[in-house]
Amino acid sequence: MSDDTIRLATIGRIVRRRRRLLAFVAVAGALVGFAASVLFPPRYTTSASVLLPGAWEERELLTQAEIATSSVVLDRAAAALGRAGAGDGALRDRVSAEAADGNIIRISGTADTPERARRLADEVARQFVAFAARIAGDSTDPEAAARPEALREMVTRTSRRITELADAADPGQTVESVATRTELAKLRTALQEAVNKLDQADPAANQAGMVVMGPAARPAGAAPPTRAQLIGGGALLFFLLAIVGHLTAARMSRRPRTGPEIAAALGSALLGTVDVPDERRTHRPEGRGPRTTVRRLLGADVRWDLPVLPASGDEAGRRIRYRRVCARLRDQLAGLRRLLVVVPDGDEIARRAAGRLVAEAGSELLPRVVAVPVSRPMVPDRDDESGALVVLGAGNWTAGELTGLAEACADAGHEVVGVVVAGAVRDRPTRAAGRPRDAATPALAVGADATGGPG
Repeated sequence: MSDDTIRLATIGRIVRRRRRLLAFVAVAGALVGFAASVLFPPRYTTSASVLLPGAWEERELLTQAEIATSSVVLDRAAAALGRAGAGDGALRDRVSAEAADGNIIRISGTADTPERARRLADEVARQFVAFAARIAGDSTDPEAAARPEALREMVTRTSRRITELADAADPGQTVESVATRTELAKLRTALQEAVNKLDQADPAANQAGMVVMGPAARPAGAAPPTRAQLIGGGALLFFLLAIVGHLTAARMSRRPRTGPEIAAALGSALLGTVDVPDERRTHRPEGRGPRTTVRRLLGADVRWDLPVLPASGDEAGRRIRYRRVCARLRDQLAGLRRLLVVVPDGDEIARRAAGRLVAEAGSELLPRVVAVPVSRPMVPDRDDESGALVVLGAGNWTAGELTGLAEACADAGHEVVGVVVAGAVRDRPTRAAGRPRDAATPALAVGADATGGPG
């Protein structure tokens, strides 16, 4: 798994084999999301629009949006709403303004209830319009404020004088009189158009004309993230984290999975691999206690990273594998030695494979089987055996645990003469005709001095 590409089949295998654990993790994530929704209550947001008549440039609209959320406007809105001192802090975080198309400033207010959100947006919009009107009406330079009005009076007097000149002109229909009256009329029209343009370009007139386009709408629902979104998001997040955690653990796994890797970790030679038909709870570790009970309830005691079991051959083919391993063992020992069969405690596949090896080889070669705990390996002292044969399942133990097992054998005076790797296979429903089901599966004989091994 550590060197394989992660595929959808791998994720599907995690979901199938750890579905109870993943369901528990998802429920825990949903509870965390619910707790977050209690700590952070839902928020409601609504907007009020302010129309700015006249011609405005984009940067001017942005300036007006900044004015709408200034401390002066927010302080006045907070005072009107009975929240004195909230303009510099909490209220600023709940009010925003943006320039929209059509010379519109959209002011948004957020609160913990729909009614408060609506009142906040309306009040900030009113205070913004009032503040803009005050800016337009105030002037620190009286002389500058009087210049436009003096210009308008001058234009009025000039227009009146033009009318008098036009009336005093020759009322006849001569070419000169008609041309004079026409020029005077054009001059009066040009002056009036200039005054109109001056009025339109006056910023004070534009700001004084701001209007609120109706009250803010009552929000129909809470602003995201809602309580349902927090609960669903928490469940999904924890589920994905559990999947990623499984994949990361598999990537970082240091467990040898092939026969040569296992033999190298034990410092011995690989004699062969044998098949063991898979049975129910084969991959479930033995043990008692609250921790083991919880792991079984959540399905965490089932190995998920094992590949799909291959289909097994017939019983005759499996028996041939065991006989070949025994033949290699006899050739290597030349019939002069008896071996102690060492099995890691809790490796059910290895225990069953060791039982068949003992049945095939006989007690003269393999007199007994001992189960050794890999956490604190302790191998019985040498009796009439002159070596040890290690039988174990692939992918169950780390290189450090295997090294510790080999060192325990050496401390007890047993040389590890060979390694046999056992693998689980799916048994076929049909069996060879005339062969009993348990004919080739003899009972496992465990020595009286086995340490912690199943009987």
